[in-house]
Amino acid sequence: MAKGYRFGRSTKEKQAKEAIRHAGVHAFNHRRRKKSDFRRLFTVRLNAAVRGFDMNYSKFIDALNKKEIALDRKILSRLASEDPETFERIVNEAKK
Repeated sequence: MAKGYRFGRSTKEKQAKEAIRHAGVHAFNHRRRKKSDFRRLFTVRLNAAVRGFDMNYSKFIDALNKKEIALDRKILSRLASEDPETFERIVNEAKK
């Protein structure tokens, strides 16, 4: 499992075990952190997209919740970048 590690971590058993253990801990934590990183990215993209409609992110999300439009941030972010016409219709519906 320590193949490709540099110096003693690939050849010395004690250092290799420790390096593998640390790598496992970091891999576990980073899988969890990746989810929050993407949620932050979706928020930034949505905020940038709704600025063109004289809104900001928090007002847009509040308007969606009040209109009971149940789309998550990932889908809204994807619509804003890939299908601006549909996203514009959603924003206009939320503004009403």
